[in-house]
Amino acid sequence: MASRTRPTTQSPPLPAGLTREQLLEIYRYLRLTRTLEERLTALYRQSKVIGGLFRSLGQEGESVGSAYALERGKNRDILSPLIRNLGSMLVMGARPVEILRQYMAKADGPTRGRELNVHFNDLELGYLGQISHLGDMIPVMAGITLTFKLRGEPRVGLVYIGDGGTSTGTFHEGLNFAAVQRCPLVVIAEYNRWAYSTPPEKQFAVKDLVDKAKGYGVAAATVDGNDVLAVYQATRLAAERARGGAGVQFLEVKTYRRKGHAEHDDQHYVPPDELDWWAKQNDPLDRYVKQLVQHDWVDERELSDVDEHVRVEIDEATDACVDEPLPQGETALPGVYANPRAAERLWFRNL
Repeated sequence: MASRTRPTTQSPPLPAGLTREQLLEIYRYLRLTRTLEERLTALYRQSKVIGGLFRSLGQEGESVGSAYALERGKNRDILSPLIRNLGSMLVMGARPVEILRQYMAKADGPTRGRELNVHFNDLELGYLGQISHLGDMIPVMAGITLTFKLRGEPRVGLVYIGDGGTSTGTFHEGLNFAAVQRCPLVVIAEYNRWAYSTPPEKQFAVKDLVDKAKGYGVAAATVDGNDVLAVYQATRLAAERARGGAGVQFLEVKTYRRKGHAEHDDQHYVPPDELDWWAKQNDPLDRYVKQLVQHDWVDERELSDVDEHVRVEIDEATDACVDEPLPQGETALPGVYANPRAAERLWFRNL
């Protein structure tokens, strides 16, 4: 009697040339971003975060997917994040304990308590802290990538800009300069529906941000910003084109900001049903997990393991720095002046 064997099912091919390990690594960065921001929110409500807290809830996919497409490592590609691109910094190598110290203004933080949130650099790892004035990092990154071109270095720069930021003069000046100079620059324009409390229709007359780029002769494309793999593929293609001499590449990511401008913003101007729809129907983590599981690229046990490892990592990072001291007042001048004079004690301090 002939033996009967059960038909075998074969998983669909892995997407975008990624391995299973890379798919899990992308998930880890997504989960790490969200869990770290949730911890920062808890610390903010305990008054342990100094200054504002800016969340990327609902936008983690475009930050992680775009940064993951770059060449990482010492003296490789470089990116400039905005306040909602924490995920991109983690992909490039920033550590959660550094982020926590920075937000809590600890003496041993990246800026020694002089700056807050994500305003710090690690040029060896490949991220450049933003200038607060929206739009200004476009000309800065145009200049940096021009040096790559002049030196013949096969490096690419990536810069993020919000939909509201595309209304600033420096955005247009910087984009035009980069286009004329054919800089190896990738611009990620985040169409997240809100510029603080201003909706797009009150910010610009064009329907899509790519229309602004096309006016400067820049190659432009639009991608679903909450589809992590789509963002990865589009950014990888854009980076390859920029690296190959095709000049500036403009990528508009359609996404949604599910928190207020910062934690102090109650979002009273946002329709509640709008927030509810994006949370339930178009969350980037939920969509990515669904892709991974439905296609049998990874199993749910592996994802649960990642969740647990991330939870432990954030707990350990918090425990390591939450009780560290703030900087002493006399440390304010070093790093600002080359040869700071000793601060004179005020007369009443000696009473």
